[in-house]
Amino acid sequence: KMVRRHPHVFGDEDARDARAVASRWEEIKRAEGKASAPAAVSEHLPALMRADKVGARAAKVGFDWPDVRGPLAKVREELAEVEAALARGDDHGRVHDEIGDLLFAVVNVARHLAVRPELALHDATARFARRFAHVVEAVERRGHRPEDTSADELDRLWEAAKRDERGA
Repeated sequence: KMVRRHPHVFGDEDARDARAVASRWEEIKRAEGKASAPAAVSEHLPALMRADKVGARAAKVGFDWPDVRGPLAKVREELAEVEAALARGDDHGRVHDEIGDLLFAVVNVARHLAVRPELALHDATARFARRFAHVVEAVERRGHRPEDTSADELDRLWEAAKRDERGA
């Protein structure tokens, strides 16, 4: 299989660049009846990683926006649909679906910008945890508990944590 799918290495075909290699790889897989259909992406991957791969496979066959403006518009559209579902009082299942669509749209923005969504979310979660730990520490230094602190004060401490982290 390795020899068959790499004629530019093991055969007499030339490949101008990585795109040509990838294109030829897809042609060979299609001829073998194993095209890279989005549905063939493993369901056992983490959700963000799977969404990224499904979007990338759809893009390989031309089902994609020409630039990041398309997925950015889709994020705005999907966010509006979440807001509309909430305003209508839709059931949890409908809101669940709309949130899923919003997340998938965000993953497409990330893919267009060559950002790995799984890693970006991991890093964002770590930043949130660090900053929130700073907020809790500041509240407890004053002899209080976070749950007994006003939302305005928690927000002020959150902004201070962000400033401190950026300045560090």
